[in-house]
Amino acid sequence: MLSGSPNMLSGELPGSSDSSMRSKRRKGGWVTFPFIIGSSGLLCLAAYGSVANLIVYLVQQFNVSRIAAVQIFNIVNGCEAIAPLVGGIISDSFASCFSVILAASVISFLGLVPMTLTAILQSLRRPPCSNSCKSPSSFQYAILYVSLALVSVGIGGSRYTMATFGANQFEDPKRQETFNWFFIALYVAMILASTVVVFVQDTVGWAWGYGICLAANVISIVIFLIGKWHYKEVKPQGSPFTGIARVVIAAIRKRKLALSTNVSDYFYQDDQMNTKQMCQVTSKFRQDFLVGISHNANSCLRGGK
Repeated sequence: MLSGSPNMLSGELPGSSDSSMRSKRRKGGWVTFPFIIGSSGLLCLAAYGSVANLIVYLVQQFNVSRIAAVQIFNIVNGCEAIAPLVGGIISDSFASCFSVILAASVISFLGLVPMTLTAILQSLRRPPCSNSCKSPSSFQYAILYVSLALVSVGIGGSRYTMATFGANQFEDPKRQETFNWFFIALYVAMILASTVVVFVQDTVGWAWGYGICLAANVISIVIFLIGKWHYKEVKPQGSPFTGIARVVIAAIRKRKLALSTNVSDYFYQDDQMNTKQMCQVTSKFRQDFLVGISHNANSCLRGGK
């Protein structure tokens, strides 16, 4: 009689590749849901709570004019809107979603630390106005701008990359759609940041308000790292933006290149047949383009009459 573990009876060693592959298949799924949702919600709370009441903070604590405060707030919002696009391109083409989210969370933390210190230390901001209001020094402006820039980068790198990372944990497309819970966590965090955090900043103190944001950022990093052993790793598969950029760069570099008259120099790749098909070079696109311009010009002339 042979006795032993199920792996021995099946002819598999405990450290075999089949057992390791099964362990990899166990990763992902609903077990990652609380880690990703909890981390994303706290990170959004920290990010939006730090800028929700920014105009009031700049006017009251930094003696910045209202117009300048609104301009700084608009610049921060613009950076937060552009940064997710950059974060998405990096996570799709160069680094994994996990690496981008972790790096963005740490960058956001590094931005909230000096932001919180400006609310705690009087030397990092201007004293209250008495007879005259003095503008912040260059050093104080530098600390403020660096902290806001880091927070903006942190928001951009994790805002929608977290949603993609969560959807990648499911193989079934229907279950991927259920990860719309991410947006619920996002909007709940925005509501709490605009109400609770702003209330604490206005009534209790700015140090407590930014301290809540800093603590939320730290807890979000801890929760995200705890779930690391359950996440399914998805390698970068390329971004459509990098393909568009290659086409634009190639078109610019070859704009003066003379076209060959040999038909054998032109072909296209047939992915289904895995073959290269010959194609005929024509000037149809150029003719259609010129005809379209002529048609639009005639239409304008008729409309003018």
